[in-house]
Amino acid sequence: MMKFICFGSGSSGNCYYLFTQETGLLIDAGVGLRTIKKHFKDRELPIRHVKHVLVTHDHADHIKSVGLLSAELDANVYTTERVHEGIEQNYVVGCKITPEKKRFIEKNKTLELGDFSVTAFSVPHDSHDCVGYRIEHEGCVFVLMTDVGYVTDEIKQFIADANYLVIEANHDKEMLRQGPYPEYLKTRIMSQLGHLNNHDCAEAIAENATQKLRHVWLCHLSEENNHPELARKTVESILRSYGIVTGKDFFLDVLKRKTPSMTYEL
Repeated sequence: MMKFICFGSGSSGNCYYLFTQETGLLIDAGVGLRTIKKHFKDRELPIRHVKHVLVTHDHADHIKSVGLLSAELDANVYTTERVHEGIEQNYVVGCKITPEKKRFIEKNKTLELGDFSVTAFSVPHDSHDCVGYRIEHEGCVFVLMTDVGYVTDEIKQFIADANYLVIEANHDKEMLRQGPYPEYLKTRIMSQLGHLNNHDCAEAIAENATQKLRHVWLCHLSEENNHPELARKTVESILRSYGIVTGKDFFLDVLKRKTPSMTYEL
């Protein structure tokens, strides 16, 4: 059985964990290493099982601890060549990934990591490069996409393929427009290389989800320009307009910025 925990989701730090009895797979390491280790200890999970780290992109809130984590756990780090270049250049990553631990992945080419089959796909964002991940175990498909500038045709296909989906609902458009951010930052967030808003997130789910979708988690919510209940209600309302009822057709949860989620059995 595949299980899922979120250790943090948002600009303060992102880290997601998928695991089976034999294999642990960490997606992003933007949370402090000591915090990650504490979460594993609190859950009585063996952190030594983490031998593979996937990285979505090279912004600080996704990579802060990746070098330290790789060194301490003797874990390989998988991402595209351009993301690896971005990590190398990012001053936030004080401890760099050693050359022997770097693994270069190609988009839309599946690799086997322990119990998991992993496929990366393109996600539009203003980093060196950005990918989402499709992760399969024994026919169960988990898809994660964060920092999504806009929903491409390729992304739609991966939503349609998912049994379990983690998708960005970063901001409410009106909260962002009326909020305290400077105009250049508002423009960046709303651009096609920025972040996905609640409405567009909901439309993407409603228009592309299939009957095999079982659970959706909203991720990477803005602290200043969103609220968990607002995100949930917006998404639920738009889904209902398509005849989709959460809790009946599939479950919907909102991942917290700094508080770990429960352990979900997939």
